[in-house]
Amino acid sequence: MVTSAESMLRAVKELGIVPFFQNPIRGYSIEELTPPEFWFDGDSDVLGPWDWKVDCVQSSEIAYGKFLWGGKAAFATPLWYKELMNYRRSLPKYSPDAGQKELLTYLEQNGTISSKDIRRILGVKKSAADSVCSRLQMQCRLITGDITRVYRGPDLHYNGWQLSSFCNPEALFGPLAPATGQARAAHLCAKGPGGFPFVDDDEPEVRHSPEESYRLLFEHVKAICAPAATDAQIAKMLG
Repeated sequence: MVTSAESMLRAVKELGIVPFFQNPIRGYSIEELTPPEFWFDGDSDVLGPWDWKVDCVQSSEIAYGKFLWGGKAAFATPLWYKELMNYRRSLPKYSPDAGQKELLTYLEQNGTISSKDIRRILGVKKSAADSVCSRLQMQCRLITGDITRVYRGPDLHYNGWQLSSFCNPEALFGPLAPATGQARAAHLCAKGPGGFPFVDDDEPEVRHSPEESYRLLFEHVKAICAPAATDAQIAKMLG
C-alpha cells in the first residue's frame, strides 16, 4: 500500500514501471495502490501521492513523466525507463519535428526547460506548450528534472500547486551504454519483496537492441499484471 512518500518510492522500485493513475489494466497504478483516504481530491488538506511525487522526483532514484498510455503520467526506475527510451527512440513515429528539435537544442545549451520556456520559444499558448512537452516525454527525449512546491497568499499556504522543470534523460540517468544482454536477462528471473520480477538498479548498465528492450518491458509488465492485462493493453500502454 502507498501511504507515504517513502512507500510510494518503494512501490515504484518494486514494480519497475507503473502508471500514476487508474488505467485499462486493473490494479496497475499508484492510484489503485493508495487507500482512498490518502488520495488527493482537491477538497481536502490530504495531498497524498500528488504531493509525495515531489519527494520521489527529488530523490533522483526514479523517473517521472508522461511516457505511458500515449502521454499519461508514470513512474519508472532508471533501468526500466532506459529500456523504454532505447525502444521509443528507434521508432520513426517518435522522431522530433523541427519545432521539437529547436526545444531540444535549447535544452542542450541550458540544461533545463520549463513550460514557460516552451511557450516563449515556440510562441504558443500554455495548452499547446503542454502538448509539445508531452510529445517529447513520449519520445523519451524529455523527463521531469525537478518539481517545486508553490506557496501562495499572505500565509504562504501550499495546496498542491507545483512547478516542474524538465531535462533530457541522459542528464539524470546517463547515456545508453553498449553491453551484452546476458547479465540483465538473468537478473530478470529474480523476485522482488512483493513477488514481482525486478532489476537491481545497482547492477551494471546493460543495453539491448530496441526490439529486445521492448520484449523485456512487455514480459515484465505481463508478469506483474497477469491475468488482468491483455497483450493488446500492454502493447498500447508501451506505445
